[in-house]
Amino acid sequence: SLANDFAAAPCAELVVADGAGAREDWRAALAALPPATKLSRHAATAFDSRAGERRLRDALGVAATDAFGDFSRAEFAALGGLLAYVELTQAGRMPALQAPKRTLRGAHMAIDQATRVSLELLKAQSGAREGSLLGSVDRTVTGAGARLLAQRLSAPLTEPQAINARLDAVSFFAANDRLRDAVRERLRGMPDLARALSRLSLDRGGPRDLAAIGEGLKRARALAGDLSRETPPREVEAAAGALEARAGGGFSELVRLLSEALVESPPVLARDGGFVAKGFDPGLDAATSLRDESRRVIAGLESGYREETGVRTLRIKHNNILGYFIETPPSAGDALMAPAMKARFIHRQTIASAVRFTTTELADLDSRIARARDEALARELEIHRRLAGAVMERSADIAAAARACAEIDVAASFATLAAEEDYVCPLIDDSLAFDIRAGRHPVVDAGLRRSGAQRFVANDCALSEGSKTQLWLVTGPNMAGKSTFLRQNALIAILAQAGGFVPARAAHLGVADRVFSRVGASDDIARGRSTFMVEMVETAAILNQASERSLVVLDEIGRGTSTFDGLSIAWAAVEHLHDRSRCRGLFATHYHELTALSARLPRLCNVSMRVKEFKGSVVFLHEVAQGPADRSYGVAVARLAGLPPSVVARANEILRLLEKDGRRNVTVEDLPLFSATPAPAPAPEADLLAEALAALNPDEMSPKEALAALYQLKSLVKAD
Repeated sequence: SLANDFAAAPCAELVVADGAGAREDWRAALAALPPATKLSRHAATAFDSRAGERRLRDALGVAATDAFGDFSRAEFAALGGLLAYVELTQAGRMPALQAPKRTLRGAHMAIDQATRVSLELLKAQSGAREGSLLGSVDRTVTGAGARLLAQRLSAPLTEPQAINARLDAVSFFAANDRLRDAVRERLRGMPDLARALSRLSLDRGGPRDLAAIGEGLKRARALAGDLSRETPPREVEAAAGALEARAGGGFSELVRLLSEALVESPPVLARDGGFVAKGFDPGLDAATSLRDESRRVIAGLESGYREETGVRTLRIKHNNILGYFIETPPSAGDALMAPAMKARFIHRQTIASAVRFTTTELADLDSRIARARDEALARELEIHRRLAGAVMERSADIAAAARACAEIDVAASFATLAAEEDYVCPLIDDSLAFDIRAGRHPVVDAGLRRSGAQRFVANDCALSEGSKTQLWLVTGPNMAGKSTFLRQNALIAILAQAGGFVPARAAHLGVADRVFSRVGASDDIARGRSTFMVEMVETAAILNQASERSLVVLDEIGRGTSTFDGLSIAWAAVEHLHDRSRCRGLFATHYHELTALSARLPRLCNVSMRVKEFKGSVVFLHEVAQGPADRSYGVAVARLAGLPPSVVARANEILRLLEKDGRRNVTVEDLPLFSATPAPAPAPEADLLAEALAALNPDEMSPKEALAALYQLKSLVKAD
C-alpha cells in the first residue's frame, strides 16, 4: 500500500501534485504520514512524463536516460514533478543528483506505520530517540553513518544474499578489534562529505565546505589504506575501492589542489575573504599585500600627523561611511582648522565627542586600500568558483566515497555493539525457520545493563517450519513480560534483516517479507476512532495482508469490548492466522479458553510466562514455559499496584465465587452483596520494636549501654 511505501522510505518532505488527495488510498496514505514529514503540493501540470524525461536528462547531463533504466511514463512524470519542485525552491540551482534507481517491491521488509510506532523503531512513544531501537543500537560515529543506520532499520532487506553480505562486513570488523578501533577513530573526525557536496552543488557552499571535502577525501584515502592491509569481504572491499575512487583515477590531484589553495581554518562564507593560502595565486598575493600592510602604513601616518600637529591624542580610524579619517578631541579640533593647518587637514565631520579630518594622502591611501580589497576579494571569489567546479567534476566519485564511509561506519558500529552487548551473527536463509535461543529485548536489555539492575531474562522462541510451533499462544498475567517477549522477537527479526547482529545466544531466521505488530493501542480522537476501533482496524490490516512468510505479533486482541465479544474475535483471529495466513506468529491473550484450540490446530502451541507464589504474593520470573498459564493473577497484580486492601479482599471473594460457579451462571443476585466491602482496617500502629532497633547504633555503644538496650527491647517484646 502507499502508506507502507511511505513508511519504508521516511523523508523530510513529500511532494505531491495538487489534487492528489482526491482518491481514498491517497487520502489514507497522506493522513498516516509521520508528523515530522512536511507535505508540499506542486502544480499538477509539472507532473508531465515528457517534461520529466527532459528534466532528468538535463539534471544528469546526458543525451539519453536509457543507461539508467527503462522508466515508465508514470515514473518520468513523478521525476518531472520532483525536479520541477527542486528547481523552483532552489531558485534554478539544481543540486548534484545521483541517477534514480528503481526499488523493486518486495526487496525490503514491509512494515506499516502502526507496527513502526508499536515497536518504536526510530522513536519511542514519547517522540524521543532514546528508548527506541535506533537509540539503543546506534554506535555510529559519523552523521552519514547514523542516517544510513536509520534507513536500514526502516527498510530491512528480504534477499538472503544481500543480508549475508552485510553480516559478513560486520563479522569482519567483529573479528578484528584493532582494525575496528582504528577505523572508528579515523571516521570520528570525518567531515560530512555528503552535506558539504550538497551545499556546493546548490552554490550555497563556502570555503569551509571545500576544506571539508579535502579533509574528508584525505581521511578516506587513509581509511582505504587501513582496510587494504587485511583481506576484507566483498562489501568492505567495494567500499574501500570507492574511498580511493580507484575506477576514477583517485582523488590525489583534487586533494592536493584543495590543500594548496586553502588556509588551515577558512571562514564559512566566501564573501568574508581571507581563505586562499599565501603563494597559491601571485596576483592575489600582490592585491592583498597593500591590504595586509595597511595597518603598518596607517600607523606610520598617524605618528607623522601627531608630530606635525603636536596633538598627542590624534587617531586614524575607519568606518564604512567615511573610510579612513583623522579624529581629534574637540579641544584640538580648532587648532587643525586654523589657517595654517586648514589647507592640509580637510574638515569632514564634527560630533559631540570629536572632530574628524582627512588629508589628500590619507584619502589616496584609503582609495588604494579599498581597490586592493575589492580586487583581492574578486580574485578570491573566482578561485572559490574554480575550486568548487573542480569538486563538482568529481561529484559522483565523492558521493560514492561518502556512501562508502557511511557503510563502513554502520558495519563497524554493529560490530562494536556486538562486542559491548554480547550480540551474535544470525543465520539468514530463505526458509520459514524462526529459531531464537536465549533472545533478549535490545532496548530493555540495554537499559537494564546501564542501570546496573537485574539482568534481562533471556527466552527461546522456536516458530519452526512444518512443526507444531509455528504459532504460539502466549498466556500469563500482566507484568509477567508477554508484551516484552512479543516485541523482542519482532525487533530481532528486523535487526537481523537490516544486516546487524542480534541479542541472542543463537538465531536461525528465514527472511520475513512483512512484520506486523499490534502491541498496545490508544485512541485516535482526531479521526473519530476509539481504542477498540483502532485495535480492530490494525488487526484487520494484519489478517488481510499476512502471508506464510510474514511474522505477526498480536497482544490482547478483543479486550476493548465485552468478554464474549472479545473472546469470539480473538478465537476467530487465531483460526485465521493458523488456517489461512499460515504465518509465523505470537498471539498473547488473557482469554484462557483459547488454549483449548491447540487440540485441533496442529501448528498452534501453548506457552506461558512463569510465575511463582510465595506467602500469598506472586513473583514474576519473566520466563517462557511450555503449556498454558493456570491463572491470570490479576488480583495479585492489583494488590501490587496499591489498591486498598478492602478492595483486594472483596475482589478475591468475588473471584472465588465466579470460579466456583462458572462465569455465565453467576448473576448480581448471587454475589455476597451484604457481606460486600469489609470495614476499612485500622491504620497499623507504629512498630515500637522496629523503631527502637532502628534508633540503635552498635558502633557507638559501650558494653553497658548495649546491655541496657537489650533489656529495653525485651520489655517491648513482653509488652507486645
